[in-house]
Amino acid sequence: MHKHRNLFILILCLAIMTGCSALGNEHTSSRIPQPQPADLRLAIGGEPEDGFDPTTGWGRYGSPLFQSTLFKRNQNAEIIADAATRYEISQDGLTWTVTLREDIVFSDGEPLKSGDVVFTFQTAQQKASVVDLSNIYSLQELDQYRVEFKLKKPQSTFIDLLTTMGIVPKHAYSDSYAQQPIGSGPYKLVQWDKGQQLIVEQNELYYGRQPAFPRIVFLFLDEDAALAAAKAGNVHMAAVPSTFSNQAIKGMRLEAVESVDNRGIMFPSVSSGMSTPEGYPIGNDVTSDAAIRKAINVAIDRNMLVEGILEGHGTPAYSISDKLPWWNEAAAVIEDGDVGTASRILAEGGWNDSDGDGILEKNGTKAQFSMIYPAGDSIRQALAIASADMIKPLGISITVEGKSWDEIEKLMYSNAVLFGWGSLDPLEMYNVYSSSYAGVGYYNPGHYANETVDRYMNAALEATDLDQAMELWKKAQWDGTTGLSNMGDAPWAWLVNIDHLYFVADQLDIGEQPIHPHGHGWPVTSNIEQWKWTD
Repeated sequence: MHKHRNLFILILCLAIMTGCSALGNEHTSSRIPQPQPADLRLAIGGEPEDGFDPTTGWGRYGSPLFQSTLFKRNQNAEIIADAATRYEISQDGLTWTVTLREDIVFSDGEPLKSGDVVFTFQTAQQKASVVDLSNIYSLQELDQYRVEFKLKKPQSTFIDLLTTMGIVPKHAYSDSYAQQPIGSGPYKLVQWDKGQQLIVEQNELYYGRQPAFPRIVFLFLDEDAALAAAKAGNVHMAAVPSTFSNQAIKGMRLEAVESVDNRGIMFPSVSSGMSTPEGYPIGNDVTSDAAIRKAINVAIDRNMLVEGILEGHGTPAYSISDKLPWWNEAAAVIEDGDVGTASRILAEGGWNDSDGDGILEKNGTKAQFSMIYPAGDSIRQALAIASADMIKPLGISITVEGKSWDEIEKLMYSNAVLFGWGSLDPLEMYNVYSSSYAGVGYYNPGHYANETVDRYMNAALEATDLDQAMELWKKAQWDGTTGLSNMGDAPWAWLVNIDHLYFVADQLDIGEQPIHPHGHGWPVTSNIEQWKWTD
């Protein structure tokens, strides 16, 4: 081994002295300065079908790119200033006063003032889309650079809305804004060829640190096409699934970014017999039994899922918010893949194989149910099949089925579903587990309810002290007696957090990436001001 190392050093020295490329073309870029490309070309995700309007949700899973936010998160998920310099909260938690910078202009040269902030939030509130601003009672311009938000009730997570809502200009907002956005962010839209590409250019009026790239081209390619483009040298960065991670592309490296982009199995937590207003059945007589849910949580080998399906590019998931400030680490299963313990849980819960057919039963109900995943999603399909195989030795039979989203919307109230979530906002935990959201869209289709959990989460929302709120979120997961985690009611079996993978050109530095949320949007660009070309 040392002999080979010495030979390598000798060849390197000769290469430096003679100026020749003794190490091969793939290494020359680290020694010979390369010309910087005119455009940065990226294939990092899908096309935003609804366009680039923050009031309807653009930017909530990453930087809005064209617009500024009042605050933002740094690499450590800490809140820092952006278009605003500070905020103050009244003692009762109902009044938030935000002070703006006074040197910000939109890309058309008009100044950003309090009226634009009020207009943005009022517009988003009126549209009532995916951005939930229902707790805002009123907004007021105190002066040109101060805005007052009055809330209906205290909301500790309101700060998270201030970090994701991009500010739109009141004077330049119209029905076509989503297609032709004007903002005060680092870039401005130049050309959008729908279904093909988006071209953006540097906003020379941007108040922050100017990014290093005068022009960026976003190519809208599927996973196979993105990989092919990377191999052909047509893009400087390509987002790829873990199934492509073992590829070798000359002149590019694989970057794996940690995320809370999770995948997990949602279980209906109530017995059958009810139906939605549309007539879709609610409840499942097998998964409504806590012993079934807890046994499944213990039996699944999450590390095996990470290694076998994600090619090692991910982490085991035990909650909806692993490693975030409000995660209760004590609520995680310490030893998973434990079929013996899982079998004891089932036996103590009254499940046994009385007729010897290999499937457990209890009070005449067989331990069998369907698990649905979105058809066409190969990762979710593999996770569903592998999980069902891991659970089968327990005597639980799971039928795995791929369905369209339209079908899932009808079946998710009465069947286990392999979903994905992942947000940097604890409000997502509330939405997914609160009884007030039972049956409300995709949030809590399993109709999970626990009064103690609701009480903790409501108190966390209404806390005026953020540290106190964090502790209450943790207690909602597990307080030593009950909770929404797998130590408690286990209404979900969280499986994995998926690393976001990118092939990146060797000469492109994408800075220190923060932990990523769910993969919608382009979260990798949230620190675009740190990106740069290297020699």
